[in-house]
Formats: sequence, structure tokens, C-alpha cells
Amino acid sequence: MTNHYQFDVSMSCSGCSGAVERALSKLEGVTSVKTDLKSQTVDVETTPEVEFETVQAKIAKTGKTINGGRTL
Repeated sequence: MTNHYQFDVSMSCSGCSGAVERALSKLEGVTSVKTDLKSQTVDVETTPEVEFETVQAKIAKTGKTINGGRTL
């Protein structure tokens, strides 16, 4: 069983989305990261022990604005 989170993140270029992807890829327990510049979303799949707040905090550390998030 995996967790699937989706965040609405303000990203203006591929450098922004790349920074988010790199940061999340380094987080232990993250199994998949997909960013979409057009929809301004970041989809993250993790192992069960990784909490929503942990992923959210990692995105926030990149300096990007998080406009919302949800568990799918």
C-alpha cells in the first residue's frame, strides 16, 4: 500500500519543477514524483510511513508557494 498526495504548487519554469522533483526524490520513502507545469501540480507517491506534512514541508523548503494539497 502506498500513499498518494497531490499538491498545488506555484511553479513558473522547468527549473522550478526540477527543484521540487530533486528535493522530493531525496526524501526517504518517496517512490514517485511527477510535476506538471501546466496544471501547477505535484503528484507524490510514498511508502506508508511518510506523512502528508513531511512531503509538504520538503516542498516548502524549496521556496515554492504551496496553494493547497490533498491525499488521493
